[in-house]
Amino acid sequence: MNFTEKPNYDFNDLVEIVKILRAPGGCPWDRAQTHESIRSNFIEETYEAVEAIDNSDAELLKEELGDVLLQVALHSEIESESGGFDINDVCDGICKKLIIRHPHVFGDKTAGDENEALQNWDAVKMETKSQKTQTEAMLSVSRALPALMRSEKIQRKSSKVGFEWDTVDGAMNKLFEEYNELKVAIEHGSIDNQCEELGDLLFSVVNVSRYLDINSEQALYKACDKYIGRFSMVEQLASERGIDMKNAELSQLDSLWEEVKIKQKQKNMEVN
Repeated sequence: MNFTEKPNYDFNDLVEIVKILRAPGGCPWDRAQTHESIRSNFIEETYEAVEAIDNSDAELLKEELGDVLLQVALHSEIESESGGFDINDVCDGICKKLIIRHPHVFGDKTAGDENEALQNWDAVKMETKSQKTQTEAMLSVSRALPALMRSEKIQRKSSKVGFEWDTVDGAMNKLFEEYNELKVAIEHGSIDNQCEELGDLLFSVVNVSRYLDINSEQALYKACDKYIGRFSMVEQLASERGIDMKNAELSQLDSLWEEVKIKQKQKNMEVN
């Protein structure tokens, strides 16, 4: 193996190491991988990088970005071996995209603020992808995205042609309308109908979050953490009072939940 260890490595070294791992005599695991087999790894590494951002952990972020970069290098090498693109083609593509989608930097357009810059980006994107309608733009939103994120992107694209309410009140009214339709479906509808109405309700919730300029994915993320913390306190109270949660009445557990909820609110008021 023709490889020399160094005190510090750069991007080119990463590409070379991946080539060695994939070459005959390299690592059996790395050689066996395909785009499909490491698809979930790419998603996992990306979310771990996001978690490092959420935790404001710069050192961990550096490590996780390295893991994401490894996935890019691996996919590029796999494709290169079959005669497709290589890592240089990937870099070439993103450089050209950045140049053409920033006409206010590399061309003759202007952008006085971030909204104008985003408008330039979207206009060039539609033009280069030959998208003539917002429907085509919505269809271009990846179906592999988390559903909340996909919903928000689709709604933002439809709003660009004025298809939205003037205030959050319209979105809230639609939310209550979908809630009532779900209630009817639960009482009289089939599973398919219930699923459809539940989807409509969730879609409306995302729309409300968009009007409030709240990221629905992050809001639900925080709600999960809050639920775990609150449930942990309920378990602790139940243990202290000799309550077997598995055999306790739901009303008793709900009472503990409300007690914890009140204590948390009082604590937050004291802090503020």
